[in-house]
Amino acid sequence: MSRTLAPGKLVIATHNKGKLREIQALLAPYGLECLSAGELGLPEPAETGTTFVENALIKAHAAARAANLPALSDDSGLSVAALGGAPGVYTADWAEAAPFEGGPGRDWYMAMGKVEGKLAELGPDAPRDCWFSCVLAIAWPDGEAVSYEGRADGTLTWPPRGTLGFGYDPVFVPVGDTRTFAELDPAEKHAISHRADAFAKLVAAQFAG
Repeated sequence: MSRTLAPGKLVIATHNKGKLREIQALLAPYGLECLSAGELGLPEPAETGTTFVENALIKAHAAARAANLPALSDDSGLSVAALGGAPGVYTADWAEAAPFEGGPGRDWYMAMGKVEGKLAELGPDAPRDCWFSCVLAIAWPDGEAVSYEGRADGTLTWPPRGTLGFGYDPVFVPVGDTRTFAELDPAEKHAISHRADAFAKLVAAQFAG
């Protein structure tokens, strides 16, 4: 049996406020006091992995060591079948924009446009199937770690629609719906998202019973 979280403080190893809100909402029923890496002033480690699992573990281990507390990290991204799975683990890199005061900026509209542009190069009949992946990793200060992977399948739409999500949500239409993730009420998205899928596996392992 894998190690499980005890009640107390848990570092959420992200500086992404949208991602933090989703994770906090998912963790709310379990009595954990969530602190973000951002509010603790923890640096963002270089994500040098080539898979979502590797990058999630890099972030979780770095936060757990720096804060001397258990840490939960998320590595997630969009994969497009017609683009050979790109952007995949480089999802955030495709959104890198010109630096601004305080650090590099991310322009998600630019990133969505880059995906659409590459699909347009393939012609009007290019398949638009895609999926979001999410790996949640928990690490403890002593180096032990576990990870859980989730997925949400869908298709890409253009132009972007909705204002409720973040990242590539405005162009992602989940299977079984006609609305984008950014048009769904957060509670609806939490029920079907890649993060929710990974979180359900985490809950089954960490909090069952």
